[in-house]
Formats: sequence, C-alpha cells, structure tokens
Amino acid sequence: MRYNIITPEQVVAMAFSDGEYVASEVISEADIDTAIARWVKPIVGEALLEAVAGGSYEELCVELLQPAVACAVRLFVQPRLNASTSQMGLTVAVGSHQKAADESLRESHLRALRMLTRTALYSLSEYLQAHGAEFKEYNPKENVLNRCSCNGGFVQIF
Repeated sequence: MRYNIITPEQVVAMAFSDGEYVASEVISEADIDTAIARWVKPIVGEALLEAVAGGSYEELCVELLQPAVACAVRLFVQPRLNASTSQMGLTVAVGSHQKAADESLRESHLRALRMLTRTALYSLSEYLQAHGAEFKEYNPKENVLNRCSCNGGFVQIF
C-alpha cells in the first residue's frame, strides 16, 4: 500500500454502513491507492499525504481524511460490486430472494455516493483552508478545489 492511511476493514466500516454485509476482502490496496490518487491527493497534496502516512496529524487523518478516502473508495468500487466477473464474463447474481437492481436505481445510488464523496472532500478542503497553517506540508496552491469546482452542473474556475 502506497499510503498507510486506511485499511480495507476501516473502509467497509465507514463507507458501507447501509445495513448489508460487505467483506473487507472486496477492497484491495490498489482500490484505496487509486481512490486517494484520483480524489484526495489533488486536494491535500503529496507532501501532506506522506506526512499523514508517516504518522503525523492523527486527528486530521481520523476525522477528515479517512472518511473522505472511505467514501472515494466506495464510489470507485461500487460499479464492480454491482456485477461479478468470472470465466463466464460479467454476470449478475439472481437468487431466489434477491435480484439485481435496475439501471435507474443503480444510477440513483451512484449519484448519492458521488454526493457523499463530494461532501467529504469539500469538508476536508474547507478544513485545510481554515487550518492550513497547522500543516506545514499543506500548500493551498496544490488544492484543486481552490482553482476549479463543479457544483450543480456548472464548472467554476477561480
């Protein structure tokens, strides 16, 4: 794992709290690293991520960084969880008591996950903006949300 910020078990506990069992084995280290690289690193920067991975800023890690990473991982892996891959290709499990959700329900679910992830990332960004002086590794110029934002379907460039 490139960044030692959160474990698969913590991701499941934080981001899959909707009542269904999800084994932590469905979350790989690559899933976590990909989510961090895609959604979190552009906000906090490499230097602050390395500091947190090294054990600094535990409160920031637990209160804001881990929840944001957990949401981003959930958003990233959810489409893969909606189907199974085997030697037969991509399949959908249909049991006697459950059936696959239709496309509109899956889209609605992903929209809610994007909103949850976006909210967690904005909270992290706002906290870093307000308390940036406490984190010597944080550079507000690296925070993509200080330059560009997409809200309500509008792209805003600052």
